[in-house]
Amino acid sequence: MCLATGRSEATMDKTSKRKARPVILVHGGAWATPEGEREDHQKGVHRASLNGFETLLTGGSAVDAVQKAVEHMEADPTFNAGRGAVLNTHGNVQLDAAIMTGDGLRAGSVACVSGVLHAVALARAVMESSPHVMLVGDGALEFAREAGIETCEPGSLIVDRERERYAHAKRFMKPGQLDQLGGLASPADTVGAVACDADGHVAAATSTGGALLKLAGRVGDSPLIGSGLYADDRRGAASSTGYGEGIMSIVMAHRAVESLTKSVGPSEAAQQAVHVLESRTQGRGGIILVDSKGEIGFTFNTPCMAHAYIAEGMTKPDVGI
Repeated sequence: MCLATGRSEATMDKTSKRKARPVILVHGGAWATPEGEREDHQKGVHRASLNGFETLLTGGSAVDAVQKAVEHMEADPTFNAGRGAVLNTHGNVQLDAAIMTGDGLRAGSVACVSGVLHAVALARAVMESSPHVMLVGDGALEFAREAGIETCEPGSLIVDRERERYAHAKRFMKPGQLDQLGGLASPADTVGAVACDADGHVAAATSTGGALLKLAGRVGDSPLIGSGLYADDRRGAASSTGYGEGIMSIVMAHRAVESLTKSVGPSEAAQQAVHVLESRTQGRGGIILVDSKGEIGFTFNTPCMAHAYIAEGMTKPDVGI
């Protein structure tokens, strides 16, 4: 980690008035990322964290930052979100996404959406321009058109890599089976981001294509407030990743955020949440957390979880997998 030094007195005075350390932490999904894809995942989360952090540095809020970071990963075909998402049992892309701000516990989410690249932008529109928290399927797509969210041909989101995975999965897996794929682990949903801005507001966002060969209409944890993500300015924000069925069972994101106290920081809260996921459901996954002071934590019990964070005072993101 590289730390910037030599702040001016004016910068020191401005920083001293802040409530929190601006920071963003992103993940690219917890699973057994193949060796040949790991570098692209690391590059992708690196760029996503920079995009989100630039938003914070130019006056954007935490919720602006997480949306920006997730949109970057939705547009990057490396990830299981937006362009590059896995295919369901019918060979189609169905996207889920959500966004939540700890300021007022406001949230928006969408599920089973086709024909939208930036499902997280649609989720934010639901949060800000509708009386609802969640819209699904054709209704969500209709709302996207009314709200001015860009739509696309559903087939334009499918990449060759996922066509090949789908064809291989059809040989080895039953429809809806969330399991190992011919000796290779299949992508297990979600890109996500959490952030804290200088005013101490926190936010979280998620986006996913879900599980490979999922039944049409299946909804995982990602768009579910409390399971896939949660944000509360009193404590912090979290984004979960992994096989959603177990994550939903323990309401993992809310569990982790609520465990944040003066004596339990983000790292310990993350470890506790993933321990419960594994011990109670035999689930696999990971979680990223930020508290309302800008401290971060993350953990995972899968072979990999591409992640990157950058905070005030750092000259470049810290990246891992």
